[in-house]
Amino acid sequence: MRSIDTWLDRFCMKHPRLGIPDLMTIIVAGNVLVYLLDMFSRGLSLSSLLAFVPAYVLRGQVWRLVTFVFVPSNNGIFLLLELYFYWFIGSSLEREWGTTKFTVFYGLGLILNVVVGMVLGLLSGGLTLVTMQYVNLSLFFAFATLYPDLQVLLFYIIPIKVKWLAWFDAALFAWGVLSSLLSLDLVGALLPLVAILNYFLFFWSDITDLLKRNRRQVQYQRSAQTVNFRKAAREAQQKKGHIHKCAVCGKTDTDYPDMEFRYCSKCNGYYCYCQDHINDHVHIQ
Repeated sequence: MRSIDTWLDRFCMKHPRLGIPDLMTIIVAGNVLVYLLDMFSRGLSLSSLLAFVPAYVLRGQVWRLVTFVFVPSNNGIFLLLELYFYWFIGSSLEREWGTTKFTVFYGLGLILNVVVGMVLGLLSGGLTLVTMQYVNLSLFFAFATLYPDLQVLLFYIIPIKVKWLAWFDAALFAWGVLSSLLSLDLVGALLPLVAILNYFLFFWSDITDLLKRNRRQVQYQRSAQTVNFRKAAREAQQKKGHIHKCAVCGKTDTDYPDMEFRYCSKCNGYYCYCQDHINDHVHIQ
């Protein structure tokens, strides 16, 4: 999957005009504007005219395919906190990736959302409401992957690392999928998975690199343990005139050169046993 990541980077470098500068600032400002217009309008809800409803799109209201990103999903202070959170994350990702790559990430999530929403929405009658909630939440997965140890103040009081918030985010995704499946809501079950698919498309190479590093670290630790094991044996030979000594009966390879000696992998330390006790001893912990 490294080729996908390389292809994405190469594609973004060749098409810089696809980037929309300050994309999250535009989206956040649009959400605030729509919320205020909804609040002060008299009986007319602008959100209902902008929301993504497949049946209305087929009737010619194609603007809904884009404008639904400006429909707020919360109210009051919770909306302000949510929008500030998304703005902070989106702006950080744009600085890290560049404008084009961030725009492609968000745009691809939007396209996948629209495709799944149209197909499943029509199957369920066409009146299903599709939002960008899970695509916005997937931004946090991307942010946590890039800055896992960054510490933020939860509710502006509790210090917590971003990676732990990401696990909470993952729990929200899992709960969204499970609750939708239990209520037979296919749209609600697939939209979180689509958002995760978008995340994996961009970060698969980073995940595989992390797994490779962990595998190399385990191999290094095993190699270091083997080296220490041999070093301990050499030191024992130099000090005591033998290489192996049974920890139970005290027999050594010097006194019994034809006897087989082995070290126990279950004991906590480098303990050697003769062939009579390798399978019959109390493990030292």
